[in-house]
Amino acid sequence: MSPDIWLKAVLISAIHQHRYVAVGNEPFLTSYSGQYQSYVVPAMTNLQESLAKANLARNVKLVVPCNADAYESSLPSQGTFRPELTQIITQLVSFLNSNGSPFVVNIYPFLSLYGNSDFPQDYAFFEGTTHAVTDGPNVYSNAFDGNLDTLIAALAKIGYGQMPIVIGEVGWPTDGAIGANLTAARVFNQGLVKHVLSNKGTPLRPGVPPMDVYLFSLFDEGAKSVLPGNFERHWGIFSFDGQSKYPLNLGNGPLKNAKDVQYLPYRWCVANPYKNLAEAADHFKIACSYADCTTLNYGGSCYGIGAKGNISYAFNSYYQLQKQNPRSCDFDGLGMVTFLNPSIGECRFLVGVSDHTTSSGFRLHNNWISVLLIVLWDAWLFLM
Repeated sequence: MSPDIWLKAVLISAIHQHRYVAVGNEPFLTSYSGQYQSYVVPAMTNLQESLAKANLARNVKLVVPCNADAYESSLPSQGTFRPELTQIITQLVSFLNSNGSPFVVNIYPFLSLYGNSDFPQDYAFFEGTTHAVTDGPNVYSNAFDGNLDTLIAALAKIGYGQMPIVIGEVGWPTDGAIGANLTAARVFNQGLVKHVLSNKGTPLRPGVPPMDVYLFSLFDEGAKSVLPGNFERHWGIFSFDGQSKYPLNLGNGPLKNAKDVQYLPYRWCVANPYKNLAEAADHFKIACSYADCTTLNYGGSCYGIGAKGNISYAFNSYYQLQKQNPRSCDFDGLGMVTFLNPSIGECRFLVGVSDHTTSSGFRLHNNWISVLLIVLWDAWLFLM
């Protein structure tokens, strides 16, 4: 499909809903070994021409969300883009600048903590740290500012020190790894909100916070790849039923939960205690191939509930996914329906949502999202 046809089919009909069109997503990741680099600028050129033809170039901006691994340094002021990216990034930033587009970066202090056992935990948050980073006259008390200023320094070194920056993704997962939990997610996200709304900026850009910040993410993604880690399925600030996972004030009051949610009957599918579960392994694998069982693994909220508990959790997750179809709790006679909630401590056995839940049950509200410039429903359109 040509860019012109795509724009007419997808974008023009909903122009009021789109601010940015993302050309790819983190195409410069080290794990990609450069395989997408040569496509980025040509793709942007084609799309920019199509936007101009459709008289959309003034209102819709092309961007390329980059992962923070595109730049590197031991100190923020010494930030540079990876040597193999310097040429392509310079071309990209020149294109963005000439068309009035910002540089979009995804920053995840959680990943720094997850990937490095020596990373100071308190430095990942905004509550103060005993491991501040001193960089000449500047002192950094959180990883977010340090990361952002590393990017600012890298941009300055290629001649674009004043380039507008948008945080395309930032957040904290609630499950699936050590350190991924409700408390940590609340503390990080609330600290982030307070930090951005203070307009304090960073040491290299005092008083100038990012022009937009996108909180990742609205809901969990139960089918997302877990190659980076099981936490990848648990970034949501809302549960699947539209209820906020934890208290969070985005600047104009607390999150608003879905109303009039219709749940399925309060019953669960569990392992039959009167059956020999020696043959349950295959059923467990099948159930978890459809439903999300990542909370059962090390670091998850359901880790350590025992073999029978694991089987029950898998059975129930599949059962609820199948809208409590009686046959979905059979498992060759190894499953049974119970009306007693089998949840154990922080490990919650969920009850699904009825298909009859009205569309008015969950509605995003401009007033509390726009304060922080977090437009959770704004469409990122990924093209490669």
